[in-house]
Amino acid sequence: MVKKQLLFIAVTYLLYNSSQAQQKPLNLWYEQPARVWEETLPLGNGRLGMTPDGGVYKEKIVLNDITLWSGSPQDANNYEAYKSLPAIRKLIAEGKNEEAQDLVNKNFVCKGPGSGGVQWGKYQTLGDLEIEYDYGNTAAQPQHYHRELSLDNALATTTFKLNGVNYKRTYFTSFDDDVDVIRITADQAGKLNCKISIKRAERFAVKTEGQELQMYGQLDNGTDGKGMQYLTRIRTKTKDGTVAADENSLIVKNATELVIYVSAGTDFKGFSYKTATAKLLSAAIRKPYELQEAKHIANFGKLFKRVSIDLGQGISSNLPTNKRLDLFYKNFQDDPGLAALFMQFGRYLTISSTRVGLLPPNLQGLWAKEINTPWNGDYHLDVNVQMNHWPVEVTNLSELNLPLAELVEGLVEPGRKTAKAYYNADGWIAHVITNVWGFTEPGESASWGVANAGSGWLCNNLWEHYAFSQDKTYLKRIYPVLKGSAQFYNNALVKDLKSGWWVTSPSVSPENSFYLPNGKTANVSMGPTIDNQIVRDLFNNVIAASKMLNVDPEFRKVLQDKLTSIPPPGVISKSGRIQEWLEDYKETDPQHRHISHLWGLYPASLITPTATPALAEAAKKTLEVRGDDGPSWTIAYKVLFWARLQDGNRAFKLLREILKPTSRTDINYGAGGGVYPNMLSAGPPFQIDGNFGAEAGIAEMLLQSHDGFIDLLPAIPDAWKSSGSVKGLKARGNYTVSMSWKDGKVQEYTISSPKPSKVKVKVNGVIKLITSTN
Repeated sequence: MVKKQLLFIAVTYLLYNSSQAQQKPLNLWYEQPARVWEETLPLGNGRLGMTPDGGVYKEKIVLNDITLWSGSPQDANNYEAYKSLPAIRKLIAEGKNEEAQDLVNKNFVCKGPGSGGVQWGKYQTLGDLEIEYDYGNTAAQPQHYHRELSLDNALATTTFKLNGVNYKRTYFTSFDDDVDVIRITADQAGKLNCKISIKRAERFAVKTEGQELQMYGQLDNGTDGKGMQYLTRIRTKTKDGTVAADENSLIVKNATELVIYVSAGTDFKGFSYKTATAKLLSAAIRKPYELQEAKHIANFGKLFKRVSIDLGQGISSNLPTNKRLDLFYKNFQDDPGLAALFMQFGRYLTISSTRVGLLPPNLQGLWAKEINTPWNGDYHLDVNVQMNHWPVEVTNLSELNLPLAELVEGLVEPGRKTAKAYYNADGWIAHVITNVWGFTEPGESASWGVANAGSGWLCNNLWEHYAFSQDKTYLKRIYPVLKGSAQFYNNALVKDLKSGWWVTSPSVSPENSFYLPNGKTANVSMGPTIDNQIVRDLFNNVIAASKMLNVDPEFRKVLQDKLTSIPPPGVISKSGRIQEWLEDYKETDPQHRHISHLWGLYPASLITPTATPALAEAAKKTLEVRGDDGPSWTIAYKVLFWARLQDGNRAFKLLREILKPTSRTDINYGAGGGVYPNMLSAGPPFQIDGNFGAEAGIAEMLLQSHDGFIDLLPAIPDAWKSSGSVKGLKARGNYTVSMSWKDGKVQEYTISSPKPSKVKVKVNGVIKLITSTN
């Protein structure tokens, strides 16, 4: 057995070093400990997460579990709401939108406090693991300090020299035994002395059992206070020295090597967290550290190493990451490799923050430092959770879309109740926000809460997994979800008497408002452009799915007939822009952070320079007026828009704005953006959607496949043209794409698929029909 373990370690080491010989390591690194949480290094295995700050004398490691939520299921439907629907629609049709909005606020929002209430719940931090180190000389300063995150193997390290002793700490959240692992070593015997403790801001208790430190508690469910339960177990393994336990900490003395294991779990969905955490901890401790690390690297690498990207190296590529970011923003063409690093960082974050069978990344991804996370750390359905998943398919992490599909499947039944309560309609709907408890009701304010787009938008994400994977088993699984959403829109649409089009009513264009002819303002309207685009996209996808699965011919015919009276993908206003609403209202905020009426440009393919050139030009004018600023997720969305419009330099200009250094952590709704020193995106505050949206934007600049062909380098900026390569990206149709280029021209490319098939490819401006390899 020992020989097999040693062989596994040796083979993993050789494979890892072979891969590193082919491309430079992908590292974030720094010359000082993290001063604030936004400088810490994120680690995660899709369930557990941790962010160590690398402190020399006192280290704080924030812990997370993706399933740790307060709150509980609630029924906040107003089952009398549908009775007000005719009056609301009549007022909107008469142009009395502000009166309609008042009525919506009175009778057509959720009951109770909605997302502001305790029962709604929050994604919360698990707590803080603290290590106090004793070096004997509290005045000594460390030398040669180095803190690093390796994206290639999902390891963080901290090294320094103090009092003549070299110390090294290695951290990873194991993809092997599903525990957090922290290894601390000294190059002189007996030089490790520390105290290990754990705490959180509320609802916790700490105790020791033998030499195991435990933290446990129960969160508030908003009713009787007996919500989700959790347990964290900490044990150690040492070389030399001793370990003793007092009432609430572990004390290590005179060790040469210390390994700390953290096992944590919750009772989410009935998980046997007490038994499971004990078993995981015991299995990890029995395994040699070297084997644990090697298996972790190998398992993580199965996902991460599917894609490699080389955009070239610049003068800043060997600098610490914080200095590299500073120089990139000041002179951004000198470091093309930073964009490649940022894209791979996005892939790293996806792999680290979600896992098949668990939850999709939330607004925080996996990493929350607070009890009261910004915007509850929940799932916003008017762009944010969708953006979290936009890069997953194209960057070859397809299976990590499945947790979102499972979350959406869980919204169908509560969404049926909401559809009946508010619209007296068939099918299901989710509005603008949701959580792990299946909330589908309108939000508590008409200004944003009655958006009809949420469920239809989610269905686009679900469809894209099929478009890329061509997995018919998956399509059969999600078809009822897609059909149920189409049933709702088909049933709930009303005819606009002016145009004859079938539209939603009431709804909003997320979260924007407009001026009425009388000078008053409103948010509520009928047929905002995003709704029209989503309905068109959804109906088309359900029609296609019903044909492929050979089901529901009658319902298919209903949707085909309805499509002839759905508004076009965009209406061009007098100003030459795409209208945001059915009427050509003047927006109250021309630079609003949401650009919802360009949904048909991305993520959908209803507007393209090839198929709808007039609408594409109108989209450009829309973006010019909207401007280039906003929170990071807004800027990332604009990167994607300009990439779809095939303006690589404009997309790159916006990417530079995302990568501007910031330290702001205030709640921001306007101009802002940027990244923190650890490259997590800032709204501000931290919101992970900016990372994922920018990652998708970088991929979209290099590869597109939405317009009936695979387009190589459709929006490559001047900064990347010199030379580069990418391997392993995915195109719709389950094609894997690799290519290299020089002076902006593709030199070599391969397109493979499970079975050879004919596919159109645009190479250096020419569309050709080729046969894929396998």
